Amino acid sequence: MTFYQGIAEGLFFAFVILVVLGSLITIRAKMLMKTVLGLAVALLGVAGIYFYLGSMFLTLMQILVYIGAICIVMIFGIMVGYTPTEVAEKSIKDWRNKFLAVSSAVTAFLLILVCVLKTHWVPAVAGNRDFSVVHLGHEFLYTYCLAFELISVILLIAIVGAIILARGGGAKTAVDLPAEKKISAVREEKGETSV
Repeated sequence: MTFYQGIAEGLFFAFVILVVLGSLITIRAKMLMKTVLGLAVALLGVAGIYFYLGSMFLTLMQILVYIGAICIVMIFGIMVGYTPTEVAEKSIKDWRNKFLAVSSAVTAFLLILVCVLKTHWVPAVAGNRDFSVVHLGHEFLYTYCLAFELISVILLIAIVGAIILARGGGAKTAVDLPAEKKISAVREEKGETSV
């Protein structure tokens, strides 16, 4: 193994470690802001893996769309939204939610495993190294258009599901109340009396 191959393999494992650490932070964090930070770290590791595989377009889209846009939108949602701690802990500890989360993760893992095993992999040196705008535009609009649209739909479903879970599935929360009632609800939680 040459020196440069060792550096390349080291970078690959560093990106994998970033993904794993970011995912662990996302899962284990107690505060929502730390969860978004862990998600950003994991997505940065995924962008690094795309870069390692030689796909500059996917690397840039990962950084621009997922890290740059989605994480910022999540941070804005956390800053604007209001979810009482009791409601959040009750919905997280519910056995049905845990079962749905585990079954969804196992199903996604099995689908990815089937795709990986059935794919005919081409060595990176045999792949096309044309990164011109014309080639990237052609590939994006013709070859990968359906995949990009499906990813957009899945992302939209995930965002709508997160909004439904955050709103309590239709139950009234402090966000639905007028401003005066929000203030009195917060004061009641803290045990303060209104003046």
